[in-house]
Amino acid sequence: MNLTISPDGIELPPGSEVILRHQSWADYEGLLSSRRDRAAVKVYFGVKKQEIRLMAPLPGHSNRSATLTDLVKALLRHQNQDWHAFDPLTLKRVSQTGVEPDACFYIQNRLAILGKERIDLEIDPPPDLALEVDLTSFTQPADYEAIAIPELWIYRSQGLRIYIFDSEHYQESEVSGIFPDIAVKQLIPRYVELAWSQGSSSALRAFEVELAFEVELA
Repeated sequence: MNLTISPDGIELPPGSEVILRHQSWADYEGLLSSRRDRAAVKVYFGVKKQEIRLMAPLPGHSNRSATLTDLVKALLRHQNQDWHAFDPLTLKRVSQTGVEPDACFYIQNRLAILGKERIDLEIDPPPDLALEVDLTSFTQPADYEAIAIPELWIYRSQGLRIYIFDSEHYQESEVSGIFPDIAVKQLIPRYVELAWSQGSSSALRAFEVELAFEVELA
């Protein structure tokens, strides 16, 4: 495995993960500058461990991430909710934490960030929902505590884990706070894997049909 860091960019083979220890916030900002605005390599920083984690996604990760994002959009349309989505987005608390969810959604707070090219968490609210797909690495909910996103979804090993922020820590939940009346833990994995095996559009159409069918039965 070869990691190359230069002023022109960061190169890491797909499916690889590298952890750089004894790193500072300045080191983290330097890596972000080297990468520029290209997100082929995701970069995380945690001040507690003084580690920078770099991860280069595989195609399976990208497909599942895109499908998960599309399914959330379908759920929001189903509930007639407006949203503003980012894919991906670097979220930072200066000198504390830097994370890059695969996708995130502003729902309740969407009006506060419309039209902004950069999200500054010193003045802007965090997203209402963040999505992470773990295929070659493992997301720790604690990494997000300084960011204080109300709800975090981690898709791993064909299962969905839902974490709700209680103002200090993330607590795993069986129910989504955003979609409390929908069994997302059961539905989402089925359609994420269906998209991988049978195609993204087919899975999304089938998911929307199931949501509509639930409305007719209600």
